[in-house]
Amino acid sequence: MKYTWSSATHVGLVRESNQDSVAPEHDGATDEILIAAVADGMGGAAAGDVASRVALAAAIAPTPEEQPDPAARVRTGNEAVLKAEAEDRTRRGMGTTLTLGMFHPDGHLDVGHVGDSRMYLFRDGTLTQVTDDHSFVGELVRAGKLNPTEAMQHPRRNIVTRVLGTPGLQVDSVELHLHSGDRVLICSDGLTDMVTRGGIEAILADTTTVTDAAWGLVEAANRAGGVDNTTVVVVDADQ
Repeated sequence: MKYTWSSATHVGLVRESNQDSVAPEHDGATDEILIAAVADGMGGAAAGDVASRVALAAAIAPTPEEQPDPAARVRTGNEAVLKAEAEDRTRRGMGTTLTLGMFHPDGHLDVGHVGDSRMYLFRDGTLTQVTDDHSFVGELVRAGKLNPTEAMQHPRRNIVTRVLGTPGLQVDSVELHLHSGDRVLICSDGLTDMVTRGGIEAILADTTTVTDAAWGLVEAANRAGGVDNTTVVVVDADQ
């Protein structure tokens, strides 16, 4: 399987700083293992930036031996956030989401996930959310007490219930097998709070290249108000 990817990030129209981090930071293609991830920091402007940056750097760092699975990589990112917090009292309480995918040459996709950044699979014209949101409204949606549209407008939609920067962190793991023609999206909530599921699906369907898809999603979030940082990675899988 060959993977082609593009990432895009934008501060938005309201925030003064971008607390999101993304990998890879460049566009490219490979028929080897690809690690793609999005982290959305929180805890004040400086601390949020530090949390997402150190977590992502630790999680994607190359290892001399066998590749750790994504959940182990997320736990490594968590340890890095806890260490950075302990080194500076002004960072107390900082945290970050992290959604990380390892795309293997045989089409296997392993996912490690904490927080409300999301992974979606776009296959045969249909968009499916791969990860569960670790958030107040996410729990209400899964319980059937809110629908996704109501969740986007809920006053407590930004309350995240599980983040890196927490001792003994529980990490979700997901496994998928990709088909040729699949498109995978990893994104921060700056996209999903601004653009409906149908809007995301339409952009992924109507764009030919991963670059057009990635920037089309960011531009859609900004047109809708851009109240948060928006960060995406779009990965196409092809034989």
